[in-house]
Amino acid sequence: MRSIRIGAGAGFAGDRIEPAVELAETGDLDYLVFECLAERTIALAQQARMRDPAQGFDPLLAARMRAVLAPCRARGIRVITNMGAANPLAAAEAVAEIARSLGLRGLKVAAVTGDDVLDVVRAGHYPLDETHETVASLGDRLISANAYLGAGPIAQALERGADVVVTGRAADPAMFLAPLIHAFGWSLQDWTRLGRGTVIGHLLECAGQITGGYFADPGYKDVPDLARLGFPLAEVTEDGTAVITKVPGSGGRVTPATCKEQLLYEVHDPARYLQPDVVADFSGVRVTEAGPDRVRIEGGDGRPRTGTLKVSVGYRDSCVGEGQISYAGPGAVARGRLALDIVAERLRLTGIPCRETRFELIGVDAILGPSLSAGAPEPREVRVRVVGRTDRLADAVAIGNEVESLYLNGPAGGGGATKSAREIVGIRSLLLPEHLARPAVQIVES
Repeated sequence: MRSIRIGAGAGFAGDRIEPAVELAETGDLDYLVFECLAERTIALAQQARMRDPAQGFDPLLAARMRAVLAPCRARGIRVITNMGAANPLAAAEAVAEIARSLGLRGLKVAAVTGDDVLDVVRAGHYPLDETHETVASLGDRLISANAYLGAGPIAQALERGADVVVTGRAADPAMFLAPLIHAFGWSLQDWTRLGRGTVIGHLLECAGQITGGYFADPGYKDVPDLARLGFPLAEVTEDGTAVITKVPGSGGRVTPATCKEQLLYEVHDPARYLQPDVVADFSGVRVTEAGPDRVRIEGGDGRPRTGTLKVSVGYRDSCVGEGQISYAGPGAVARGRLALDIVAERLRLTGIPCRETRFELIGVDAILGPSLSAGAPEPREVRVRVVGRTDRLADAVAIGNEVESLYLNGPAGGGGATKSAREIVGIRSLLLPEHLARPAVQIVES
């Protein structure tokens, strides 16, 4: 039975680059996929594109492509990535230019566009899932609207001979499903195989998370050599069965437990995982050990897609101001609490309007809260953190200033103060009939 090998070169925008190079050079791959786009990331990319029409793609695109294009070209590995973010065509042109600078002539780079549905959404009366208000309620705060496209346009780009495919917003598993559709000739109505391909894509999409990253817990779930964590690859046969593994000698571990944790990651209903290509059913998936760092994935199913696409809507939500300062030694907790009381009273006296605030001691009650933290041994060092959400950036700045002023106007021994203020991009979602998104593929050559 025919098989292909797909590697995961990244699981988020700021991921390490070395494991992707390792996969390209020694993973015997057919495809290398970089998943680098989160919901908020694309809204921020849209803001960057509004400031400069030539921008709006992943800032690490050039570094990643310079690292892997030559070994991928030498070995016939095709690259798929959503690093196009808000500007896939500009990203594709940048990849072609990098290829030329590396002496890689004739490289075909495809840009998949059509996920930007801002004009469609703005003209309609679509309800937001979280609030049930319409998009119109966001007014001029609306920044972006990007639909999660499926595997079809990516598979089309591969069919047209693309060596590199750059997308904007696509469903994460779709980037791994597309090469399976292309390589094995799967029908876009073969719900079982599409469901199984989505299982594989979901397992790979977070890269190092399935090889022991975000899994390790010393003494309970030990993972070796995390500093050299290897990223995963899948050996996939045409019936949709896969073996998840990694490059021999790389750090980390692939076990049934790492795979099961990833299988359920961010999945509300394993029997009904809604994707643009298929409603995938993970409930019948079988996960078994096939050898050291080799896990066999069998089963999975699917049903017809819903006919709608999820759309991430980005908007200017508010501003956040933050300040931190540390206290150490005897009485650190008491001095930290006094510092919090002082800042709270200063915000009241100066009349800084905040939608919400948090006053916390990192190391004492910042995560679990005061009720669950009660009775724990008192630490010898704490970090004061004050954060507030405001409507104006100037008010956000004032919050950090009040924390910094504790240097000379607060308890003894404060040090290491930091402050920041920033505009916050909020994310809402809606469902859009799939025919209103118009995907297209454009090819540029190096």
